[in-house]
Amino acid sequence: MPKDFILSAEGVTKSFDGFKAIDDLSFYLDEGELRTIIGPNGAGKSTFLDLITGKTRPDIGKIEFKGTPITKRSEYQIYRMGIGRKFQTPSVFANHTVYDNILLGLEGRRGVWSTLLFGRTSTEQRDRIYDILKTINLAHKANEQAGTLAYGQKQWLEIGMLLAQNPQLLLIDEPAAGMTDEETVKTGELILSLAGKHTIIVIEHDMVFVRQLNSKVTVLHQGHVLREGTLDEVRNDERVIEVYLGRKKNV
Repeated sequence: MPKDFILSAEGVTKSFDGFKAIDDLSFYLDEGELRTIIGPNGAGKSTFLDLITGKTRPDIGKIEFKGTPITKRSEYQIYRMGIGRKFQTPSVFANHTVYDNILLGLEGRRGVWSTLLFGRTSTEQRDRIYDILKTINLAHKANEQAGTLAYGQKQWLEIGMLLAQNPQLLLIDEPAAGMTDEETVKTGELILSLAGKHTIIVIEHDMVFVRQLNSKVTVLHQGHVLREGTLDEVRNDERVIEVYLGRKKNV
């Protein structure tokens, strides 16, 4: 196996009460790559992210990050190695400003109260916070409470909090869910602007959004990789069409 894979999974299986959520899964991701994972409900997408982040551990198989096995490491250890995850539902500090939310996410920061009450922010840190706010298009909202943001803006803020941790690998779960069409397009533009600077895995159901990302697509089915390729390649694969109940136009 080439050594330049930032993430690799080989022969990974995970069962829950006899049900194989992940079944002999093998997956390889290049450094700097943007990859989209799709699949029907129950395909094992979120479980795969759980395995990568150490939330759960495989029964058999191995997962490596930058050539280092991580299947026996804790969530905190994996996070410290440079893997950050954003869940589908945004989780921000609603009663704090947008600026403070990014401040709290900064790499090396420890604790909400110690950061906000006693922490000193350097010029370099302030510049980084505003760079992130510009990236997520929320610089004009810096002094507003996060709880007042629109749903899509909260999603962008959480991505910003993730960026503040300076992860090498971003795991983003269904970022377009619940968004307006305009928010969805802007979210795609944000993710594309991060591609290359970070390695990114996006799980998504919205095929219009997947097409906007224009990345290599991995199709999961019953915990196994069914097909990989461009969106057009996978959506024209008969096995993929069958998995999506024959509704070719929705794949």
